[in-house]
Parts: sequence; C-alpha cells; structure tokens
Amino acid sequence: MRTHLHTGWRHIPDEARGMAAALGNFDGVHLGHAHLLHTLHAARPDLGLAVVTFEPHPRELFRPQDPPFRLTLPDERLSALSALGVRHVFQIPFDAAFSAMSAERFVTDVLHEGLGLRHLACGADFAFGHRRGGTVTFLSERAEELGLGLTVVPALADAGGPYSSTRIRRLLQDGYPERAAEELGRPWSIRGIVQHGDKRGRLLGFPTANIPLGRHLEPARGVYAVTVRLTDGRSLPGVANIGRRPTIDDGQESRLEVHLLDFDGDLYGQTLSVALHSLLREERRFAGLDALKTQIAVDATAARAYLAEMLRGGV
Repeated sequence: MRTHLHTGWRHIPDEARGMAAALGNFDGVHLGHAHLLHTLHAARPDLGLAVVTFEPHPRELFRPQDPPFRLTLPDERLSALSALGVRHVFQIPFDAAFSAMSAERFVTDVLHEGLGLRHLACGADFAFGHRRGGTVTFLSERAEELGLGLTVVPALADAGGPYSSTRIRRLLQDGYPERAAEELGRPWSIRGIVQHGDKRGRLLGFPTANIPLGRHLEPARGVYAVTVRLTDGRSLPGVANIGRRPTIDDGQESRLEVHLLDFDGDLYGQTLSVALHSLLREERRFAGLDALKTQIAVDATAARAYLAEMLRGGV
C-alpha cells in the first residue's frame, strides 16, 4: 500500500483525516520507533496508521553550527516508515514560526483541527510546543477534552538501555555498522545523488560514484563492505570509502565514494542508497597512488568475500 506524504498540516484531504498517529522525529526509524507504531496499531487497528514528524529536525534549526547528525533524511525516513505499514506521513516544516507555537495550539490547531486525528501515541518523554513546554501529562489532559485517544508507550529497551537514535549514532561513529543494523532492524543507509568527482578512481582502475554526506551523520572513516540500491530497484555489492582521502590530500570535506563490484555503467545524477554492512579497515594514508591502488584491490576482494558470506548467512 502506498504511503502518502503531506508536507504540512493545513488543507489535509478528507481521506487522510481520522488517523491514529505516532508523534516524534523518527530519526533512523529504529526498533524503538517500530515498537511505538506496532503498539499504536494494536491499540486502534480500526484506524489508518500515520506519523506526525518534523523537517528539519529541531536540532538543525536551533544548533546549526553543530556537525551533521541525521541518520535518515526525509526520503529514507519515508521508505522506512512505509515498510512499517504507515499510510500517511505528516511532515511538518519546523521553522522559527512553528517553533514559537504554544503547546496548546499544537494540540488544538495542528493535531485536532488541522490533521483531524482521532488517536495519538508517543513516548513517555515526548515534549512539544514553544520551548518544549508541552508534556505528556498536558497532552493527555487536552486529548481527553478534545475527544482524542492517547497511548503513551514505554521505551523499548535491552540490556544496554532504551533503543535510541543517539545510541545508534554512537555505534556508527565508533565503526560498528553491524550493531547499528541490529538496533535499526535493517542496515544503515546513506541516500544521495551521484555527483561528478575528479575521476581519480577511474584512473586507478576502480571507478567510484561520489555522494556527498550532506546532512547525514559521518560514521567512522574508512572502507566498508556495502550494498547499493539503484533507482531501478537493483541491489548490487560494492566497496566504499568514507573520509577525506589522506593519500590524495585534496583538502575537501568528507565524502562517500562507492565502487560497485561487477558493474559498468553511468550513474551520474542518479539517486543511490548505500547500505553499510562492515567496516573493513580504518582510513589511512599510503605512500603513493601505486600503494593505494594495491590496497583498493585488497579492499574490493575483502568486501566481495564478506558480502558473499553475509548472503550465505555466515555473518
């Protein structure tokens, strides 16, 4: 079933009203988010499942000087929510004007009147409205007055504590994409448009698709075994480097460069989704391009072996 994206809260079509909606940022759409959605659906299986989220993430508005931290940008988030059965995503623009909206107006004007929701769900620590003045207690009281149902869902946790986007970011920054995938329920992916690079990879015999990290979190720098989903739906094995290419030392910002194994074609301008499976080695400087070329061949062989073993279920 197709998931419908609404980039605002006004002028919502009738068929999108009357939903049961989970509230939150949903960065990463991890197992904790899936638990929230499953609990909401179990509470109101008679209603369509929806999500109310925000774009950009409030932290991007209030702390623009911070390094990029996002696990999922809107397209990847929408795909992940769709896979969990969400029918409507209400993606509210989070700007200075919206951030000044009171908690009362958010519940009454946005959730009740604007979106026409019938049931809400959130985590116990959900906060909203100007300066995060709205609490779950306030939401519960106002929802009851407005005739809205509310399900407050305890956080899903394991031995390490609650599942959280913060915990997953730390795993990726420490070089553990496999463990991040366990908490996400799928491999972590970077989605972006292939841009023209300096063609150096082609000269080395390993042409690469260059994808800016943009607003994505930068994981541990190094070489990864990856799978790449093309716009036509195909998924191909590859080897990727994330970092600043210290051997070439071009002074540019960190980027994702991915070489697709056994592929020959033009990818410029296409949107690729690159899933990280394992950090094969950390980024390091080599004596020259010949040494780098030799290492890239070793990396490609290692990536091929890892991905083949993964398909066999050995990792």
